[in-house]
Amino acid sequence: MPGLCGIGCEGKIAVVVGGTSGIGQAIALGLAEAGATVVASSRKMDAVEATATMLEAAGSKTLRVASDVVDRASLERLHDAVIAAFGRVDILVNAAGITKKVPTLDCPEELWQQIMDVNVTGTLRACQVFGKTMLQQRAGRIINIASLSTFVAFHEVAAYCASKAAVGSLTRSLAVEWAKSGICVNAIAPGVFPTELNRKILDSPRGAEMLMRTPMHRYGNVEELVGAAIYLASDASSFTTGQILAVDGGYLASGVNQ
Repeated sequence: MPGLCGIGCEGKIAVVVGGTSGIGQAIALGLAEAGATVVASSRKMDAVEATATMLEAAGSKTLRVASDVVDRASLERLHDAVIAAFGRVDILVNAAGITKKVPTLDCPEELWQQIMDVNVTGTLRACQVFGKTMLQQRAGRIINIASLSTFVAFHEVAAYCASKAAVGSLTRSLAVEWAKSGICVNAIAPGVFPTELNRKILDSPRGAEMLMRTPMHRYGNVEELVGAAIYLASDASSFTTGQILAVDGGYLASGVNQ
């Protein structure tokens, strides 16, 4: 029976989509250090190459395959390369995402659709492509990257908030649908972690407000998400599914901080 000794990823095959920068890269490297064989993929081949070199330095076998979550064929090529090289896939992390701050009345439908296509439909595509093999294996772990905005609204990022709320709902729906096949589907909701995606926003009064609302009164380091990812990817989480684990310095628990 899995217990605390099951917290580890030795011998597991992991794919991290959007795994060559920010949160995705930190999780990819953390899984490698926990013993997994990790393939980190994204649109930019130079980033794939650089991250693969880091993974190899951490002791992981890996592949160098680019993919784009808006292109199902590219995800299928990634899947097929992983299966050809390693024979199975045990862990899928969906970390690709985009955002843009814009007043909702000024948000063109094209931008709305782009954000939805990457954040929601892109997550669905990867879950379908890799989930099919997991269903055949009757085993697997899927970890989606949700957001604080899965639960609460942020000013002038309606498309992003709606997309991340949808990622939370998709996570729960797949968890229910695939539970009997041995697949656990969960999500991590990061608090405020400076990355290339949000750095400009944080260097503003909005960043100061986020700090004020975070009881720990600091931003997170992306490495602080690794423990949650390893737990959800490991055998220790065998009875955990449909959950959205917030790693947020207390943000969602907070009412008044002063």
